[in-house]
Amino acid sequence: MMDDKDWIAGAAKALAIIEAFDEEHARMTPTQVAARAGLSRTAARRYLLTLRELGYVDTDGKLFWLAPRVLRLGQSYLDSARLPRTVQPFLQRITATVQETALVAILDEHDVVYVARNGVNRAMAVGFVTGSRAPAPLSSAGLVLLASQAPDSIDEWLASYPIKVFTPYTYSTVERLREALGEIRRNGYAITDQQLEVGVRGIAVPLRDRHGAVVAAISVSMSIGEESASAALQRVLPTLQETASLLRNLV
Repeated sequence: MMDDKDWIAGAAKALAIIEAFDEEHARMTPTQVAARAGLSRTAARRYLLTLRELGYVDTDGKLFWLAPRVLRLGQSYLDSARLPRTVQPFLQRITATVQETALVAILDEHDVVYVARNGVNRAMAVGFVTGSRAPAPLSSAGLVLLASQAPDSIDEWLASYPIKVFTPYTYSTVERLREALGEIRRNGYAITDQQLEVGVRGIAVPLRDRHGAVVAAISVSMSIGEESASAALQRVLPTLQETASLLRNLV
């Protein structure tokens, strides 16, 4: 617990303003921002105007929205963090071996964030771009990361997660999701078919550090096509497991 004298409330509030914007709240009035950030309207407006002056938000005089400069915050992580730089050559090796898009993701509350990626050289490569987010249960990487947590942490996470259904194959109940996480925990890998997008399959394994702690997930994303799930596992899983083993003393 940090000392109160070291806490800078203004920094926390400014970040809360930025995080108040999302896909469903792309453009908002100061009143709407205040409600989502837990601030008064007056305070929200002052922070919005300051962020506008700094180039992080824009406005038409009534509504406010995030400006492209916000992307610098995420890019700073990708440029400075050790994990993306360390795994990139290994992702290139995975792609060369299995001819599919390879990714590394970390867990951020209810989402996974893809921090590294290597795609195949074809026009319609499958998979997320670096920096993109997805609800954790809708990706093989997210499911592996969730299943790697302690049982109490999994229960707490499931209790707070709002189920989101994107396809007829999405896990639509907490009970089904809990069952899937148990199976993934026993197997040591995850395979998902069409959880987020019809026709897309993902396979993932946990990436552990030298102490055995799970720090990320390595996954492959592919079009299902005519290949069965068992055939895809046989083709891809050994390469993912070997890569995770090679990285264990490097992350």
